[in-house]
Amino acid sequence: MSQASIIDGKAFAARLREKIATSVALLKKDHGLTPALAVVLVGEDPASQVYVNAKGKQTEEAGMESITHRLSPDTPELELLELIESLNSDPKINGILVQLPLPEQIDETKVIDTIDPEKDVDGFHTINVGRLWVGQVAPVPCTPYGCLLMLKDTIGDLTGKRALVLGRSNIVGKPMAALLLAEHCTVTIAHSRTKDLQARCLEADILVAAVGRPQMVPGDWIKPGATVIDVGINRIDAPEKGVNEDGTPKTRLVGDVNFDEAVKVAGAITPVPGGVGPMTIANLLRNTVIAACRQNGLDDPDL
Repeated sequence: MSQASIIDGKAFAARLREKIATSVALLKKDHGLTPALAVVLVGEDPASQVYVNAKGKQTEEAGMESITHRLSPDTPELELLELIESLNSDPKINGILVQLPLPEQIDETKVIDTIDPEKDVDGFHTINVGRLWVGQVAPVPCTPYGCLLMLKDTIGDLTGKRALVLGRSNIVGKPMAALLLAEHCTVTIAHSRTKDLQARCLEADILVAAVGRPQMVPGDWIKPGATVIDVGINRIDAPEKGVNEDGTPKTRLVGDVNFDEAVKVAGAITPVPGGVGPMTIANLLRNTVIAACRQNGLDDPDL
């Protein structure tokens, strides 16, 4: 039995960042415009700090300006909202991203909807969510758009494909469904409470797993030859790797799909790590460049 082809998100993202860097160089040369991304981090969540540092590094590597605001975990909501308003009114800032999750004293929805929709490079603002669903031009959430790019690169025309989105979050599941509908797929949204979930998965030519449960989807849920996009990033104990100095077991990353089983059934599949993850930051940079062009009356670059 032949194994699925592996969709290399790391290589795909590297190619996209090269195109972005070329576009940025042209904007500087032809228009004196350097796209700028402001990232706001509240608190000291270790995973968030890793993400923010990676975003800043890749933003600068693409020739763009990176501004990071680090606030203490006890920052009052009003102080954060005032910072966002100041970034909204700063013409040099083209994209604003507030790293989630936020401390419990801060209303996440209020923060997202305070960001200027034209600078909302995460695509989470309520106005941009509405624009996406009715087919208007808007910033598109980074992770779902990365999934879509890899699907189109792997399959080509998605018209008529049966797609199952496993997960209904505002960050991945719902926008992913909207993007697939726009590509003329027949889309089902399922979740952990869906009845007869295995049967629904087996119908899918495209399976996007974004439910946040480690290895929830076994190989016998995959339609033979299907394209599987695994958005999950879950850390599980890996006793085979030994223990840490403090005696706790070492860990490894896995997706929402049991990769070892699914790779024997699917036609193509993303690994974890190295699949969807690298595409997220690449598309954040893409959204920032596009936002800079729109704010300055320029045509969208071909990214």
